[in-house]
Amino acid sequence: MSLVYAGILSHAPGITGRAHLVDNPLIRDRFYASLDQQRKDIEASGADALIVIAAEHFANFFMDNMPAYCIGIGDKHIGPIEDSEWLKIAKTTIPGSPELAIRLAKSVMHSVDLAYSEEWQCDHGIMVPLNFLTPNYDLPVIPCNINCQGPPLTPMNRVWQFGESLRLACDEQPENIALVGTGGISHWPATPDSGKINEAWDRKFLDQLMNQDKPKLLSYDDEEVYSEAGQGGFEIRTLIAAAAAAGGKGILQFYSAELPIFAVGCSVARFDIAKQV
Repeated sequence: MSLVYAGILSHAPGITGRAHLVDNPLIRDRFYASLDQQRKDIEASGADALIVIAAEHFANFFMDNMPAYCIGIGDKHIGPIEDSEWLKIAKTTIPGSPELAIRLAKSVMHSVDLAYSEEWQCDHGIMVPLNFLTPNYDLPVIPCNINCQGPPLTPMNRVWQFGESLRLACDEQPENIALVGTGGISHWPATPDSGKINEAWDRKFLDQLMNQDKPKLLSYDDEEVYSEAGQGGFEIRTLIAAAAAAGGKGILQFYSAELPIFAVGCSVARFDIAKQV
């Protein structure tokens, strides 16, 4: 099979931009060590390319044109779109994998309506993960976006179908492919509640995710998510898509709500890659 790694990780601009402001550097360093282990696991998988399922933040799309799903098929991507001094990540060019991305897109289109883009500007939703997972930017990256910003948002059952379609597409390819879903769990970005984290909600969701509890994962309602996890909680779609692509149960390698300066519950996990029948 060609999907050789699947996992999840949180993203937030504070993870790199406010690292020096944390109250508990020991927990920060444990988080960073878990991200570094994820990098090592991806490298050990022999991946030829990395799919990043993210929730971009109006870097490429706005309400005049907001696809539910989009894949980047360019030969390169640019990032970060944000100020480098603020994010603490230098602007760079990230290699793409256009031939592979086009093959994946053609396959996914048989079951999910998918937009595509030859020009992709990466914001912190992709750049923060890449800063840890491929710090030398030497692994080709295929960005995927799920709209988690502008309602109406895609239903959870369609998110699951998107993940399964990506898995099928990956397994049709000769290349070895790694995949990560990156988003927030509970967080309230750009609001007076920024820094608030609902740890109980996070842990319940992550437990369901690690156990592949599909009925519960697909039962999440946007009103409930908004109430319990903030508008940033809509990004659980990226994590659910990664779980659906993997098919196997997960191992939660790190979680902490004790880094509020990062303004997100911080998580790292990997999934078993289940055989497809």
